[in-house]
Amino acid sequence: MKKWYDYIPHPVVILFVIMIIMTILSYLLPAGSYERELVDGRQRVIPNSYETIKSTPVTLLDMFKALPMGFKTASDIIFVVFAGGIMFGILEKTRMIENSIGTLIKRLGIERKYLIVVLMTFIFGMAGVFIGYEHNIALVPIAAVLSLSIGGDLMLAAGISVGAITVGFGLSPFNPYTVGTGHQIAELPMFSGAGLRSLLCLSGLSTLAFYNVRYFKKIEKDASKSLSKEVSIEGISLSKPLHEYSMTRSNQMVLGIFLLGLAVMLYGIFVHHWYINEISGIFLMVAIVVGLATRMGGKTFSETLLKSVANVAPGAFMVGYATSIRSIMEMGNISDTVSYGLASLLYGLPTYLSAALMTVVQSVLNILIPSGSGQALATLPIMIPLGEVLGLTRQTTILAFQIGDGVTNLFNPTLGGMIAMLAMCRIPLDKWLRFIFPLAFLILLVSIIFLEISVFIGYGPA
Repeated sequence: MKKWYDYIPHPVVILFVIMIIMTILSYLLPAGSYERELVDGRQRVIPNSYETIKSTPVTLLDMFKALPMGFKTASDIIFVVFAGGIMFGILEKTRMIENSIGTLIKRLGIERKYLIVVLMTFIFGMAGVFIGYEHNIALVPIAAVLSLSIGGDLMLAAGISVGAITVGFGLSPFNPYTVGTGHQIAELPMFSGAGLRSLLCLSGLSTLAFYNVRYFKKIEKDASKSLSKEVSIEGISLSKPLHEYSMTRSNQMVLGIFLLGLAVMLYGIFVHHWYINEISGIFLMVAIVVGLATRMGGKTFSETLLKSVANVAPGAFMVGYATSIRSIMEMGNISDTVSYGLASLLYGLPTYLSAALMTVVQSVLNILIPSGSGQALATLPIMIPLGEVLGLTRQTTILAFQIGDGVTNLFNPTLGGMIAMLAMCRIPLDKWLRFIFPLAFLILLVSIIFLEISVFIGYGPA
């Protein structure tokens, strides 16, 4: 008998169906737009300014034209996938990552494997909290090697890294894109109310750690239960017994170059506000320096580079493919119409119910606007006044928005960063959805409990 996840189509099919739906909606929904104002160099919606405009239905040709438009829009994220894949491929060729992980596991002891899963889940989660989202792409392959070295699979690696980074970033009390932008719009002290948000983030990561260990035990007991058993582990798995691992001087030098590259990247991110293109540049620089430092021949370097590009190409393709959906909505001018319609559904509802449904509304909008700051600028100017009418504090409204955005990111097929990180673990989106849906439901329940607590206590800016 088939289980529910056996009916999940291939991700290429899923995204194409969404493209068709958005195209049809451009004929069924009225085109509409909010007026926007420039605040601190960014466009922000003016509340109560929605009005319908001339319909701009998307033609069949326009729907397919959205594909190259989506790839153009997502070109920076697509390239960071390639750059991260190249860097990891060169690092893997030197055996630095394999020897580092093998030596670490040998010293910690394989009998502590469940503790290792929990610790690494929290470490990657903290990377999401304090470093960001796409900035952590380079760290994801490390989880792949680590998971395989303790007897796990690539899906466990994705849970440890992609899952933890997404939860940490999405529920971070210091997320500059959601909480920070929200506090600016709501005119609240920046990152205020961090106590409740910190408890929520730790609860989310604890739920994920428990889920990862549970999955690990399940595949240990029955390897056929692995959701990634058909995914190739060539070039990732350990090649010898743990007791034979040690770090050579060359490995230590390569590790030093890699850590120096990460340090430079973090300095640039926090001091000079670097983003995707600068990160891609650092990844490529690290790859070239490692190649020169280890005296890797030009032919070997080039062949390794192209093989690495081939490994991450499917994920890079999916990033651009997913972004095409946003292009269709922009051509049809229905993004603001959907936002306006969903917000209108909340009028007149009881306070506790309206808070929970506000999160649901933001979850739907996150599929359509897969950018934390973009969604905040598009919806919070509408939701904050609406929340006050419904009896919600501004802090609670922003929390509802953060939960809707953050939890949905675990399975959002239009989120390029998530698909990019899955590519680094070689995990297809359909297999990831089988793994992550139950967890996302659990974390959403936990988050709704915190949201209702915020309503009860009159969650304020303190």
